Amino acid sequence: MGFPVSNNNSSRSDQLLSEIATGSGHGENSSYFDGWKAYDRDPFHAINNPNGVIQLGLAENLLCHDLMEDWLKKNPKASICSAEGVSAFGAIANFQDYHGLPAFRHAIANFMKKVRGGKVEFDPDRIVMSGGATGAQELISFCLADPGDAFLIPTPYYPGFDRDFCWRTRVQLLPVQCKSSNKFRITRAALESAFKQAQQDGIRVKGVLVTNPSNPLGTSMERDTLETLVSFVNEKKIHLVCDEIFAGTVFAKPRFISISEIIEEDPTCDRDLIHVISSLSKDLGLPGFRVGIVYSYNDNVVNCGRKMSSFGLVSSQTQHLLASMLSDEEFITKLLDESRRRLSERHRSFILGLAKMGIRCFESNAGLFCWMDLRPMLKEAVVDRELELWKLIVNDVKLNVSPGASFHCEESGWFRVCFANMDDHTMEVALRRIRSFVYREVAAKAEAKKKRWQAGLRLSLPRRFEEMMMSPHLMSPHSPLVHATG
Repeated sequence: MGFPVSNNNSSRSDQLLSEIATGSGHGENSSYFDGWKAYDRDPFHAINNPNGVIQLGLAENLLCHDLMEDWLKKNPKASICSAEGVSAFGAIANFQDYHGLPAFRHAIANFMKKVRGGKVEFDPDRIVMSGGATGAQELISFCLADPGDAFLIPTPYYPGFDRDFCWRTRVQLLPVQCKSSNKFRITRAALESAFKQAQQDGIRVKGVLVTNPSNPLGTSMERDTLETLVSFVNEKKIHLVCDEIFAGTVFAKPRFISISEIIEEDPTCDRDLIHVISSLSKDLGLPGFRVGIVYSYNDNVVNCGRKMSSFGLVSSQTQHLLASMLSDEEFITKLLDESRRRLSERHRSFILGLAKMGIRCFESNAGLFCWMDLRPMLKEAVVDRELELWKLIVNDVKLNVSPGASFHCEESGWFRVCFANMDDHTMEVALRRIRSFVYREVAAKAEAKKKRWQAGLRLSLPRRFEEMMMSPHLMSPHSPLVHATG
């Protein structure tokens, strides 16, 4: 006897695929990714498409590629694809150890130390590779939690975490609500409240996930906040995952303080609970190289992570090249210093440009973006009005900015705007478009206010006074309201 055949082809087709393949766990249906799609459909080009959408939603650092290009020209031996470096081709092409090239791991450890001001040492044997920070987040999620478990995460937070940390692992992220009234700082009370709510809901909390510097706020955490986090996870016996992929983008005071520095100074901390995510995507502007790093103080996580990293290794060719570049101490010092200077200059130019239009941004000292405050432009402080404004900016103004709702911000009207992924000309075009939009909106509001005032004035006039104003006798030279002048 054969199995019954369904006449519903659609249903049958769905049954052939997994829940992951047919579900929406990737989060691609959010406004954050919708803005990218709008750009992809109609990308701005200064010459070929000057009226296209300008990409202000992508946190890329393109400001120092010229310095790295110059280094590559002067150091052709670093690449196995050059005549000078081809002699290493066989050894590098055949390298398959998922621990990574020793020279690469040492170079990464030294780079992490340099970015953090030399305040802490990193052990090359704790470097676990992954395919970008995306892969690193998923790897640490697999190592620390089971499906259904949860991590607390302060808001606003990077929308990609819903994909990176949760999609395939089936781990949950539970928001810890932070407010602009206290500069979005993470408080012990907010952590306790979220933890208690999870317990009441029967959800097992396995840790806290934070970004430092913050994406989207562009701020580095203060020491007391980091100490609060360490104290909290130690008391609860849960993990702390600190995403530090923007550590090298701190361009103004206060200086960056790594979670590694905090635990070095705290002998009571259970280091098995502390894990750092690092990358070269933001600090050096190399997202295409797919270099993600998990640095864990937990031996079991390191051992498990290395086995799992075989699913997303950094290519040996990339490791070989970067090992050479990162080992050039003089060049890396110059590169980081110049990158911070250029980021500071670009940030200042962008912020001042917005300020001239009456738009303020959250005060920041790091990152490749600013947290723009458009709350005064909302008709009502709710998500629907924020998304209406966002659609207007994307579709009419042709700027892809990211609405705060996509970052799980509970206060409507905030938008993340990236400023380091374009040249000076494109930035000026973007600012001109924002200026035109703001002036248009201000003029429209003024006109609407004028009409409301006129309508209100008419409604508020007493009927007898209105009749008097309409009387043909009003302008009589004998009227006490009129005084003749010769």
